[in-house]
Amino acid sequence: MRLRPLASTLRPPLLILALLLAGAGLSGVASAQSVMPRYTELQRDVDFWIRVYTEISTRQGFVHDARNLGVVYGVAALPDAPPGSDPRREAITAARDRWSAALRAAADALTAGQPLQGDAAWVTTVWRDALGRDPDAAVLTAALADVRFQLGQADRFRAGVERSGAWREHIAAVIAAAQLPPELIALPHVESSFDPTAYSKVGAAGMWQFMPGTARLYMRVDGAVDERMDPFRATEAAAQLLANNFRLLGSWPLALTAYNHGAAGMRRARDAMGTDDFAVIARRYRGPAFGFASRNFYPSFLAALTIDQDPQRYFPGVQRAAPLRPVEIALPTAVAAAELGRVLDLPQPMLRELNPALRPAVWNGERPVPAGYRLRLPTGSPWTPERLAAVLRVTPSAPGAAGATASDTAAP
Repeated sequence: MRLRPLASTLRPPLLILALLLAGAGLSGVASAQSVMPRYTELQRDVDFWIRVYTEISTRQGFVHDARNLGVVYGVAALPDAPPGSDPRREAITAARDRWSAALRAAADALTAGQPLQGDAAWVTTVWRDALGRDPDAAVLTAALADVRFQLGQADRFRAGVERSGAWREHIAAVIAAAQLPPELIALPHVESSFDPTAYSKVGAAGMWQFMPGTARLYMRVDGAVDERMDPFRATEAAAQLLANNFRLLGSWPLALTAYNHGAAGMRRARDAMGTDDFAVIARRYRGPAFGFASRNFYPSFLAALTIDQDPQRYFPGVQRAAPLRPVEIALPTAVAAAELGRVLDLPQPMLRELNPALRPAVWNGERPVPAGYRLRLPTGSPWTPERLAAVLRVTPSAPGAAGATASDTAAP
């Protein structure tokens, strides 16, 4: 990919990011050939995730084999109840139990030389199609340990395609500035369905799903500001993390999997298997923490990328949201949120929506908006740091420390 000179195309925050990443030795990453390889051995896994993302909603799920994703026993419907509720858990357990019983019945029938019927006949057909041969009783018995339920995602993915339009310009600009592969624009589909308010049960937050400890290496997370919740700042942090993963691991399948499994974990996997070939690692590595999610992170990313590159094929009529292009001003001094709203003549709900990184303690008056915070204002706002400093009766920071910038970062 041929890029125009960065200094002439990037606004200050992105230029700084580009220089930092170039200094880390990442320039030219995107020029490598086949940086996102599609392994023949993993195509069935990619196809499975395409089905998860496009065929069934969050009110359904596939019951499948956890190791051979070509084996899908059936679709289970879920009750209209909250995620994690007892009715849903019971429905999932019942669906798994049904197909586990079918596997046992099929294995017993094959051992006894008896005819197969109903679900037992079906599971042998599914395994025959996946293996290209008739399964024996040992195969079906071993499969009992790998009966798994996967919630559908089609409704979430479609909503994510729509939401993604708000931030694609900024993501593309950040990726281009760092000379990272443009395909990385699809990663938030896997992480959060482009939901900037997403929280996971293990504490990951925001559109890029940063854990608190990792986030603090790249952005501000404290009692006043949590930049994980800001799609613009979190995108810049994600680019740095992905660039560091690539620098440590040397391939994008490994670097992307490290986004889920950690760079140290992927380095152990690579060293244990003696290869950089992700397909070999995914199929053969048995590290204690390298479970289903880690094995499938790269295939699910490729599935998301496939859909993102041609969303109309999978979701006819879907439309991406208009890009967000707010103005940003680095605050020259700490100031209470209520006072800031009064000075700017902006209602608190609007100011809060534009600045999701500010934590509740700021909005309830316990803490001020800190000095240096890059305050986001509506598109076309006439405010500048100098004008705001004059109104607040403070001296602006040194040149370059508090410039008015716009986040309308269309790709260079």
